[in-house]
Amino acid sequence: MEENKRPVGSGTTPEWTSQNSKSDNPNKGLKVTVIVLAVVAVVLAGVFAYVWIDRQKMIDDLTIDKQNLTNELVELQGEYAQLSSNNDSLNVQLDREREKVSQLLDRIKKTDAANRSKIRQYEKELGTLRSIMKHYIFQIDSLNTLNIALRKDAELARAEAAKSAERYQELSKTTDEYAKLVEQGSEIKGRGINIVGINASNKETDRSSRIKKLRTCLSLIENSIAPKGPMRVYIRVKGPDGILMTSDQQRIFEMNGEQLVYSESREVDYQGAEVEVCIYFASEQFTKGVYTVEAYTSSGLLGTGDILLR
Repeated sequence: MEENKRPVGSGTTPEWTSQNSKSDNPNKGLKVTVIVLAVVAVVLAGVFAYVWIDRQKMIDDLTIDKQNLTNELVELQGEYAQLSSNNDSLNVQLDREREKVSQLLDRIKKTDAANRSKIRQYEKELGTLRSIMKHYIFQIDSLNTLNIALRKDAELARAEAAKSAERYQELSKTTDEYAKLVEQGSEIKGRGINIVGINASNKETDRSSRIKKLRTCLSLIENSIAPKGPMRVYIRVKGPDGILMTSDQQRIFEMNGEQLVYSESREVDYQGAEVEVCIYFASEQFTKGVYTVEAYTSSGLLGTGDILLR
């Protein structure tokens, strides 16, 4: 009986110590987790700060480029304003170039500085306008020199007068040639011609057995000196056999004095800005092979494209 007697607190101390040890381990793990998360947060904050600073620097550089480009255009605009001549045809050409400079300046002001591709494109256009201006300066100097020479030679003999007249004719011929170049520059050009097949559900497909019509899309590029107003775009669709495809009634248009048969056409209101045109050509049957589409205006060829139907 005496051997079964034990102290009241006997055996409880080891159990309490074990629970204490278990409660310490989760606290330590939590502390480690918090430290790791803090380190990750600091690293991420550093990365985000670096990316933001790098992007901000790029935007600042592009903003400086845009401002420099704007300043150069304003300077070019002032230089153009000082140019003048006694030649009416040359004055008309100068007015057109001044308008190009003003339009480019407006486009730059409306363009976001972060649009790097547009800024680079405007820099190229500025270089072209500068080259054109240098040429006009040379031409005006030539005209002024000629006028001075003509006034001095007015009192010379007939032979000298004949030579001066010959020189003037040569210069007039040069001026006419530049006028023709300007006229050629007023022609409307096309780009980005794209041809896709359309099925009965009006969805794109390249399976010849499902196609009901071909859709040809292209852009008429910007040209401030081109004639504005309604104009018609024509397409000529050639099948895999090379034969021109047309509707039941043969349709003809005239291009530079030459009559051509076309497959389909569409009228568009062109106001000098770039505009997209899409023309649909329907046929009862499309076979496998490569189809070629040519796009025209009455002034000339806009572009060509191909599509392979399976």
